[in-house]
Amino acid sequence: MAALALGSALLAGCDLAPHYKVPTVAVPVSYQDAEIWHTAAPADMKLPSDWWKGFGDPVLDKLEDQLNGQNYTLVTATATYDQARANAAEAQAGLFPFFGVQGGVAKTQNGGANILKAHGLVPDFLLRNTASGYLTYEVDFWYQIHNQVVAGKASAQASGADLAFIRLSLESELADDYMLLRGLDALEDLLQHTVVAYGQALDVARNRYTGLVASDMDVQRADAQLESARAQLEDVHARRALAEHAIATLVAVPAPAFTIPPSLAPINLPPMPSSVPSTLLQRRPDIAAAERQVAAANALIGVARAAYFPNVALNAVGGVQNGSLAMFNAPSAFFSLGPGLHMPVFEGGLLQAQEAATVAAYNGLTAQYRDTVLNAFQEVQDALAKLKYYGAEQVDDRRAIQAAQNTLDMSMALYKDGATNFLEVVVAQEQLLGAQQLLLQLETQYLQAGVKLVRALGGGWSEQDLPAPDEVPIRHVTMTQ
Repeated sequence: MAALALGSALLAGCDLAPHYKVPTVAVPVSYQDAEIWHTAAPADMKLPSDWWKGFGDPVLDKLEDQLNGQNYTLVTATATYDQARANAAEAQAGLFPFFGVQGGVAKTQNGGANILKAHGLVPDFLLRNTASGYLTYEVDFWYQIHNQVVAGKASAQASGADLAFIRLSLESELADDYMLLRGLDALEDLLQHTVVAYGQALDVARNRYTGLVASDMDVQRADAQLESARAQLEDVHARRALAEHAIATLVAVPAPAFTIPPSLAPINLPPMPSSVPSTLLQRRPDIAAAERQVAAANALIGVARAAYFPNVALNAVGGVQNGSLAMFNAPSAFFSLGPGLHMPVFEGGLLQAQEAATVAAYNGLTAQYRDTVLNAFQEVQDALAKLKYYGAEQVDDRRAIQAAQNTLDMSMALYKDGATNFLEVVVAQEQLLGAQQLLLQLETQYLQAGVKLVRALGGGWSEQDLPAPDEVPIRHVTMTQ
């Protein structure tokens, strides 16, 4: 009875991996500065996968589609995922028996006594033909192969989540660059109008100088203002070109062959669904990838611990052989069946070192997971703070623009009447242009903060999009040319 119980226990196997639990992280109850969020119906819904369409810009929509179809960083990440799937399938193959066939023809010199050869009793050469099949199966008593499979599938899931996070990062980088480009379009338009206004002011100064009612200093000041505005306009052209080149690379088009026409069409921040911090753990693909890496490391501890115990393999070989080219002419059959046993006796501390390495890797990945979660909360909070304060700052700056415009109008009127010098006009011009440039900068940063919030929330991704363990075995992959 005891032997029967022992045999049943061995056949049932023993999983030596620690019981896995997702590492715990303290989650805040709510976000600060969350006034920008709009309550969704139903509450707590996620963003759509094509989240960029919420900005209402068809050019951005087309660019994002191009990125998802041909970006080379995405192609690389997809290949990495396919490789991880293949590795998982390779590990899973170890759970099944392996069967193969083999055969051969061999001609060997006979080493018999010369006297026998001389009398023709034995041939000079021996011909040996064999055909056999063989089967081997490793009995996974200690769940070593099982844990290799678990680790492989968890690693493949992590790679799939990495792919999703890379995709989201590239999509948000493109949107961020696009907001910058459109902000520069607006700044270019502002400076073009400013150049025209400064040119008109220079004409006023020249006319007054010609009429001997103003000094040449007024003309020089007006000319300096005009040239400064022109220089700023050239700087904007350069910055816009760089933004355009960055977008070209993201959509896998050579920069010299890529252009985006200027546009002043308004771009609005899309509605943001209400959310709570606890859902962030299920909506960030990088968090999911970090957690799956911890799970894989936990399984590898079981693999390392199983190495201490005997490794049993069942082997079977059977076939036929004879000494002529006619294989089935009175062949002799052979067959062997039996277990093979491998057990470490002395390995100089190798197994302890391997186990310690897997435990250290698990501890490191656990800390990395918690750090990833903390960084995710910071990114959400940073984006919310930017949206709140950039929005408030725009309100204040619009009032500053109105005041600066009134000051410029009054100073120019006084200058035309000879009641003040051109220095007052220059100061008013600088104040107005500075306030106008700040407003455009704030509007761009506000939209970019919205993009960063979408990225921080995981875009349209959720934990349900994580590849299921049963979905990770290899799929057919073609070579690229």
